[in-house]
Amino acid sequence: MPSPTSRLLTLLSLLQTRRDWPGTLLAERLGISHRTVRRDVDRLRELGYSIQATMGPDGGYRLDAGSELPPLLFDDDQVVALTVALQAATLTGAGIEEAALRALTTVRQVMPTRLRHRLDALQFSTIPRPGAAPPTSVAPEVLIALSGVVRAREVLRFDYAARRPDAVDRRRRVEPHHLVTTGGRWYLLAWDLDHDDWRIFRADRVTPHTPTGPRFTPREIPGGDAREYVSARFTGSVRNDSLPCTGTVILHLPVSAVLPFAGDGTAEDAGPDRCRYTAGSWSWIALAASLNRFDTTIDVIDPPHLREAFAELATRNAATAASAAH
Repeated sequence: MPSPTSRLLTLLSLLQTRRDWPGTLLAERLGISHRTVRRDVDRLRELGYSIQATMGPDGGYRLDAGSELPPLLFDDDQVVALTVALQAATLTGAGIEEAALRALTTVRQVMPTRLRHRLDALQFSTIPRPGAAPPTSVAPEVLIALSGVVRAREVLRFDYAARRPDAVDRRRRVEPHHLVTTGGRWYLLAWDLDHDDWRIFRADRVTPHTPTGPRFTPREIPGGDAREYVSARFTGSVRNDSLPCTGTVILHLPVSAVLPFAGDGTAEDAGPDRCRYTAGSWSWIALAASLNRFDTTIDVIDPPHLREAFAELATRNAATAASAAH
């Protein structure tokens, strides 16, 4: 038989999971009599819990809000979620950092060792992002896994869910560098080993694989700061002259067709159905790939590195097409 204290905690846990509990069902779940249920409910009331008795043939109990906050019970996922929220609150700059830090310290002091070790590995940055998309949910174990490989500097393999239901998920292999939350979403900043470039992945679309790969030496993040890099990518605040790879091309499209999709680039009229387009990126391959989104003939003006990147991209694409054919 469970001890009275253990039984009391189990009763509290049950009352927290639903609004109304028939007395007969509580007695059955706890393996005790109706009289013992009533006594245990009275003990919880003495501890500060507002528990109302409900009338009727299935009379039972309901946990209501009280005048003071009594002790609470959380499962493992709730503890992870609470800790993540408190840690994020310490970084918001909203004036609640000190209170959030005190609450985070209190939670950490009483949490089980198994959770403390997992949460100690959870490191991330928060970026304010007004007007962002609706929040998305990420399983706590995914956040723990991503933060763990970032901290351990281990290569990560994962499936990246496609945006469209009819598309195929892609297998990715990256060097994870930083976990970031902004606008209600989580992102992984990583060096993509298959594309030789920096990539930002949405954590809610990531399914990590185990075991992880070998350890790697961290690369220098463009600009030296992960938060600034990710923030610039989302806000469109990156200037072409601040990027290491900037090129100019002629797009065989009228400038009116390019401007809506120009992003951080600049487009100028260059004659009938042509425009001069200048843009930058963190690598020549990435710049060449981004220019292909215009789906038109492209003439490289400057520099030669960009022309070489188009050749390298063509070789890679040809190899991908050949492998797909088999």
